[in-house]
Amino acid sequence: MQRLVERKNLSAGTQVGLDQQSLAVVAVLPSTKDPAVSSMEVIESQDANYEMIGGLKYQMEEITEAVELPLIEPERFKRIGVVPSKGVLLIGEPGIGKTLLVKAVANRTSATFKRVVGSELVQKYIGEGAWMVRELFELAKEKAPSILFIDEIDAIAARREEDGTSGEREVQR
Repeated sequence: MQRLVERKNLSAGTQVGLDQQSLAVVAVLPSTKDPAVSSMEVIESQDANYEMIGGLKYQMEEITEAVELPLIEPERFKRIGVVPSKGVLLIGEPGIGKTLLVKAVANRTSATFKRVVGSELVQKYIGEGAWMVRELFELAKEKAPSILFIDEIDAIAARREEDGTSGEREVQR
């Protein structure tokens, strides 16, 4: 007879080993990140700076206030009771400097920079993409402060007014 894992050792998201016949949980596996998510991680130093960016003065000021200052001076925000945003959406045509702008912020804040292309998060099986997104955000938390740059997010973001259930949209991808 097999010895099963105690329920107290299990929680949502725990990776487990199953018996092939009974599908009983027989082992708790070590926590590891999906290799596809780990390969998205970029820890190399960023050499980008604001002097390399031309024509985006207003955008540089905005991103400094929204992203850079909360990372560099968090106590200032706590003192005045301002909760910084958790994300920023940059929109624009390809080649206008969005990636360079984010790399410059990562450089100035010494944050870990992760760039992911949205289409990498669209997977063959239902639920796989959502799992990768969760793991990507967990990895960003572990490497905090982190800047997660999802390029071409339109590959995974749907318009709100689209008809159909979320399951139908997942199947269509």
